[in-house]
Amino acid sequence: MTIQIRVPAMGESVTEATVARWFKKEGDAVARDEPVLELETDKVTVEVPAPADGAIESIDVKEGSTVQVGAVLGAIAEGKAGKPSASAAVRNPDAAAPKVEAPTPKLSSAGASKPVAEPVAEPVASAAKPQWNVTMVPSVRRIAEESGLSPAQVSGTGKDGRVTKGDMLAALEARAAQRATQPTPVEIPTGPRPRADREERMKMSRLRRTIALRLKESQNTAAQLTTFNEVDMSDVMRLRAEYKESFEKKHGVRLGFMGFFVKACIAVLKELPNVNAEIEGDDIVYKHYYDIGVAVSTERGLIVPVVRDVDELSLAQIEAAIADFGTRARDNKLKLEELQGGTFTISNGGVFGSLMSTPILNAPQSGILGMHKIQPRPVAIDNKVEIRPMMYLALSYDHRLVDGREAVTFLVRVKENLEDPQRLLLDV
Repeated sequence: MTIQIRVPAMGESVTEATVARWFKKEGDAVARDEPVLELETDKVTVEVPAPADGAIESIDVKEGSTVQVGAVLGAIAEGKAGKPSASAAVRNPDAAAPKVEAPTPKLSSAGASKPVAEPVAEPVASAAKPQWNVTMVPSVRRIAEESGLSPAQVSGTGKDGRVTKGDMLAALEARAAQRATQPTPVEIPTGPRPRADREERMKMSRLRRTIALRLKESQNTAAQLTTFNEVDMSDVMRLRAEYKESFEKKHGVRLGFMGFFVKACIAVLKELPNVNAEIEGDDIVYKHYYDIGVAVSTERGLIVPVVRDVDELSLAQIEAAIADFGTRARDNKLKLEELQGGTFTISNGGVFGSLMSTPILNAPQSGILGMHKIQPRPVAIDNKVEIRPMMYLALSYDHRLVDGREAVTFLVRVKENLEDPQRLLLDV
């Protein structure tokens, strides 16, 4: 009996995925629930298990292809004996990812410095000059070939809906007007690269493409501005040093810095609701809940799992949730729903040694707090110079919704909460 392998449902907001790699080949034996391939979505990578015992009968979709939810990926011959496969080796990213070697230019016999021109393949030539419909009038064909505008994209006003020369010219004018209102894109060279023999080209992953798209979209949409302050971490570090052993013994989780920052931010978000809100069309959406995104860096890119209803959690519960997210993010075990939503984000570049940065908003949120490296610095305390563990804080915010007064007040309140942690306990 043949059983199909299909793209599983992966959440309401996910409708398509990319086939990252197959762990099996046609004819390989598989066991029920054994991963047979890996799908990459905008947010996470998902392993698709075998629906039955048997052997891979067919692989219908190649690696790198985009597929919709429910699409057929391949088939398994249930109960059929197949040949064993080196699944463990295939699932090792280092072993699985083939190294893409850049083509080495051929050299002429006259010398090593003069490359021999390669013949241009026919598909490239045909792509450079599309073959338009032969029934097209000459004037329309000429405009199409010169401009690259396909007549299929133009609404025809001629007889039987045919595209006329006037239709093409009007479409070109509309395209030019639209491009004039958009920023000029950076021209990417498409010709031969002078040092191609020492370069490697790899296709961007879906996650990396999504990160690039959303970050740029965030910059283009929001009126982003960043304000800075610095905080004396002496009291927080003193608390950690005094209670870290008893805290870990009782709660089974380490006492880190992130929990203090989350608690400090929640207290201020309640005071300044605009920083926890978002703009939707002509409306401001005020959120009376606090779902905090915690940026986590992985080998695949930056992802932001969300801790839900943080205002209802204890410090230990917050630390446990963040530690769990960090572990599962690096192991690619996060669920899609754990990466969706969020009302405010905290990013800690200090773990990598960053002294100061301007974080980019996680749209459609209106604020993101950037933590940085704790560094001993001389500061004036009661007219005396002392060495204190200082950290720069950065708040990037959407100036369309958050005024400068609110942004500065936010950082000042966070600073006060961290420099006097008892304020968090007393709620003052």
